[in-house]
Amino acid sequence: MTGSRLWWRQFAGASTIVSLFVLSHLPAANLVKEWKSGIEWPEPPVVDPGPDTALPVPPPSDAIILFDGKDLSQWTGGEDWIIRDGVAISAKHSISTKRAFGDCQLHIEFSTPTPPKGRGQGRGNSGVYLMGRYEVQILDSYKNKTYFDGQCGAIYKQYPPSVNACRPPGQWQSYDIIFEAPRFDDEGHVVKKAVITVLHNGVVIHNHVELLGATAYDRPPQYRKHPAKAPITLQYHGNPVRFRNIWIRENIAPLKGRKSKSTGTTKGASSGAANPSGSVAGLRRR
Repeated sequence: MTGSRLWWRQFAGASTIVSLFVLSHLPAANLVKEWKSGIEWPEPPVVDPGPDTALPVPPPSDAIILFDGKDLSQWTGGEDWIIRDGVAISAKHSISTKRAFGDCQLHIEFSTPTPPKGRGQGRGNSGVYLMGRYEVQILDSYKNKTYFDGQCGAIYKQYPPSVNACRPPGQWQSYDIIFEAPRFDDEGHVVKKAVITVLHNGVVIHNHVELLGATAYDRPPQYRKHPAKAPITLQYHGNPVRFRNIWIRENIAPLKGRKSKSTGTTKGASSGAANPSGSVAGLRRR
């Protein structure tokens, strides 16, 4: 074998190794093809939600505390996130609750990094995954453009928020999420789709919206049968997003009354009783 041929073979082999190394260290998003819905959404108008609150919103008495500023013992993998000054800073990987949840009211407060770094999806990216499948996007969308069904508050790749209620990076923000889990029959067919309402910094951005299925970057939404309850996941997407004051309520079902035997009007009712019709004509003249 000539020296030139030997040199070429060694060069080709080294190039292959380098190429494989580079490919193995590319972000996952670069190795898969992005799915797009094909829907042209209008840009959500910007709404100023007002100043952030210096103190966390106190949880109600029946709430389950998922993070109180002390530790992430309620989360699988939480030991790898950073706890500092009562705040959890995302790092290394995503974390999930040890408990499983279905229908719920979830409160979570977050702050995207400051000074801001990156742009688009690379700036302050995280997410709240209900049941580990249905994502409400977290992103620094304050004067930071990206695709509308992927900006902060979006039901990822399904619906943009009705308005952009983001505060500047570094300020505290909140999500209040009311979620109704999907229902399946024994054969795995969807009997009732998941429904979600989201308030971002106290502003409604989704109002009783039906989800199209699980959210994903590389495929269209679809439902697959899963347990009635599943853990909630907080995503680590390479950005040190901060979190505080995370709590959840499970008792969100409406009360069910029992029809009594006594129905209709009661004799001797006062003329000052409430008028069901709400009209002046319905009141008895004196």
